[in-house]
Amino acid sequence: MSTGTSIRLRPHEVALLRGGPRAAVTVAVVALHLRGAVEVGRPGRLRTSEASSEAAGPAAPQPSAPPAPPLPPLAEAVRTALARPAGLPQVQDHADVRAALAELHAGLRSAGLLRALPPHRTRTARRVLDALSAEHPLPAGRKGLSESGTLMAVALYGEPALHVLVPRFALRAGLIARAAVTESKGFHARSPRGGGTGGTAYSCGGGGGGSD
Repeated sequence: MSTGTSIRLRPHEVALLRGGPRAAVTVAVVALHLRGAVEVGRPGRLRTSEASSEAAGPAAPQPSAPPAPPLPPLAEAVRTALARPAGLPQVQDHADVRAALAELHAGLRSAGLLRALPPHRTRTARRVLDALSAEHPLPAGRKGLSESGTLMAVALYGEPALHVLVPRFALRAGLIARAAVTESKGFHARSPRGGGTGGTAYSCGGGGGGSD
């Protein structure tokens, strides 16, 4: 996060600001999934993959690809929480994840984007989210979208972005509340009213196909 005349936020910060802790943890889970570090065991149960140590850290040197950037602390905390298979609520309640979320909250408060009590978004935060939504419209699919672009879309739009960008993983992992998949028409969402990632959004308002 950087502040000054402009405020730049990373996807997990945007998600926390828009949709609260569950939204931020969802972005962290998707980040790990995109690097091959997390997979689904039983439906609704996440686990680290066998190759997680290589996939989640800086990528092995490739002739045509630069190393992947290091994961943010929240994603590292989520990976630690998944040392044993767990559902999203258990991951969110893990001590390391709670500590990482508290650090994010503190950073957003110091940047003037959240009020401490209750944790409402400020006017500045609403302007930032509106600007990000205008800059990053909901994509129609994953084709040509970078990892950071995918994560920003999930951060800004929650379930609608999950439906479009990582539908099968999101469904199996329990990130999407209700959905149906058909062979002929692909993925069709039947999410509750209001969309989101299933968490409780802050109350001041805010901004706002490929395979997985």
